[in-house]
Amino acid sequence: MAKKKKVAKKKKVVKRKKAAKLWTRAEVSLLRKLFPTNPTSKIAKQLRRQTDAVKKKASRMGLRKSKRYLRSIGRA
Repeated sequence: MAKKKKVAKKKKVVKRKKAAKLWTRAEVSLLRKLFPTNPTSKIAKQLRRQTDAVKKKASRMGLRKSKRYLRSIGRA
């Protein structure tokens, strides 16, 4: 009888999410100061965070763009 060759099964690679970087008091303070009058992408670069992370944090804090800023970019 011929022996059957065992075929190795590929293991499934599970990607882990990166642990969320906690916000420091200084970062929160800077976000509160800059968010109403500056582009979110600029703030994200300054804080070395992703734009979505800055948007979410600002939303959770109840921060909004100022009417003056929105008018200056043609959105009000």
